[in-house]
Amino acid sequence: MPKNKGKGGKNRRRGKNEGDEKRELVFKEDGQEYAQVLRMLGNGRLEAQCIDGVKRLCHIRGKMRKKVWVCTGDIILLGLRDFQDEKADVILKYLADEARSLKAYGELPDSIRVNETDTFEEERDENDDFFDFDDVDQI
Repeated sequence: MPKNKGKGGKNRRRGKNEGDEKRELVFKEDGQEYAQVLRMLGNGRLEAQCIDGVKRLCHIRGKMRKKVWVCTGDIILLGLRDFQDEKADVILKYLADEARSLKAYGELPDSIRVNETDTFEEERDENDDFFDFDDVDQI
């Protein structure tokens, strides 16, 4: 296998750090849907829970694949496929403050947790086990 000579390395493919300025908030159009990432599957694929209640297998498009870091719990914008209802393509990843402003505009429901990575968190009650090491006798 020949090496890629003279074309640069990994940092050249990623590009310069150009995302410092505030970008304009992008709302969904027809054929698009908001979703929250449930789990990462590898190879640029993920499983997401859409706002309309459907779980979809999603593919991260080429421009985003190695440049934008998508994690579990992130709010994303999906492009729905015409003839494959259970599959979609990731168009955009929202930052935490953008997702909060979408929630304030009423685009996202109040049940969505924006800044927490654990999407399967159960409610805690008084029967949960916690350890208290203060009452251990000194030897």
